[in-house]
Amino acid sequence: MNNAGVFEFAPIEEVTAEHFHRQFDLNVLGLLLTTQEALRYLSPEGGSIINVSSVVATLAPPTASVYGATKAAVDTVTRSLAKELGPRRIRVNSINPVMIETEGFHAAGLAESDFRKQVEAQTPLGRIGQPGDIGPVAVFLASNDSGWITGETVHVSGGQA
Repeated sequence: MNNAGVFEFAPIEEVTAEHFHRQFDLNVLGLLLTTQEALRYLSPEGGSIINVSSVVATLAPPTASVYGATKAAVDTVTRSLAKELGPRRIRVNSINPVMIETEGFHAAGLAESDFRKQVEAQTPLGRIGQPGDIGPVAVFLASNDSGWITGETVHVSGGQA
């Protein structure tokens, strides 16, 4: 499961090469290199690779041009690798959550922010996500129960997609 990532929203006037590379290097290149290494350990029977993307890839909110582009890239990598690795019986899918209450969420100061309130107001289920909302989906995608699912992005977003 490729779950490492970084997010940083900034208006276009504040986008720098460092801002761009920090996010693309971890969110996209890191995912590719981790997947490349993981392939060495998958058995001939196949397996499952799960990428964590974001609904930001398709929602495209203001100030998210770089972060959203990294997550759109993750979605494209997911579909491409599903086709490339399918003959090896390796499934590749993506989970696309909305705001999830994680350590990064708290470290970024989002817990009591107006941004959190805005996301909650725009989410049909009226709350942000919890890690427990994502875990069962990841377990399903990793299991044989999802054996006919590959190249998909599963929005786990309380209806905001």
